[in-house]
Amino acid sequence: MNGFLKPEKDGVSLHIRVQPRASRNEIIGPQGDELRIRLTSPPVEGAANQACREFFAALLGIAKNRITIAQGEKSRHKRLLIRTQDLDAIRGKLAEWLEG
Repeated sequence: MNGFLKPEKDGVSLHIRVQPRASRNEIIGPQGDELRIRLTSPPVEGAANQACREFFAALLGIAKNRITIAQGEKSRHKRLLIRTQDLDAIRGKLAEWLEG
């Protein structure tokens, strides 16, 4: 699981690949050095970016203002910056989702 999660000075980087317009919001699983996710919102006017931030905020149990899209706002390949230093907690939450 370490390929898509990386500690940074300001928090934790999460590299993802987004599939918009899916039937439900879900994590598919690791794909190379990215975590593949599906979101129901379309990639129009930032809707998928907003849904992405909300999805991970709910999943990780943190405020959505602590998650920013650091790279890839107009791409399916994104790098999220999660402003926390608790890498183990993020790993644990993602592992729960992937196993369940």
